[in-house]
Amino acid sequence: MKGFKRKNQFLSLCGLNCGLCLMRLGKHCGGCGNGNQSCAIARCSLEQGDVEYCYECKEYPCEKYLHIDEYDSFITHLHQKADLEKASKIGTENYNLEQKEKIEILNYLLANYNNGRRKTFFCIAVNLLDLPDIREILRQIGENNELSEATEKERGLYVVKAFQDIADKRDIKLKLRKK
Repeated sequence: MKGFKRKNQFLSLCGLNCGLCLMRLGKHCGGCGNGNQSCAIARCSLEQGDVEYCYECKEYPCEKYLHIDEYDSFITHLHQKADLEKASKIGTENYNLEQKEKIEILNYLLANYNNGRRKTFFCIAVNLLDLPDIREILRQIGENNELSEATEKERGLYVVKAFQDIADKRDIKLKLRKK
């Protein structure tokens, strides 16, 4: 969208975690404000005086947020409003530090346990689970000496099961919710 630029490429205007996005990882999207298709929320931001995050707008939450987190696109929208609120409370700098750690973890998982079939799963899992839970999974992986002898497929299945077990305990579904 012409005239719409973003400094922060980790958290979108509307609360999506761009750094954990499948499209961005595949270099199919530059994030909002980098020449991607027009967006009603970006257009609204320009109309409101170039608001950097929707929570800064006096109208937030507006009608655009009524059902924004009910379904997913290529990225999960489940925590979209909650992530905006968190960034508002702890500050975007601190929020970005958490996201940078999650991005490093995601890159590690993709490099070591992806087997070409887990990219979407890992993007969703790292996006939806809290850092302490993700760190616990990494600890379990590191302590499992049998993984070094396992096949690539077995290692991937072990890691997926570890994520799924934590997600089940938290009642989190690690799948995109399509209409």
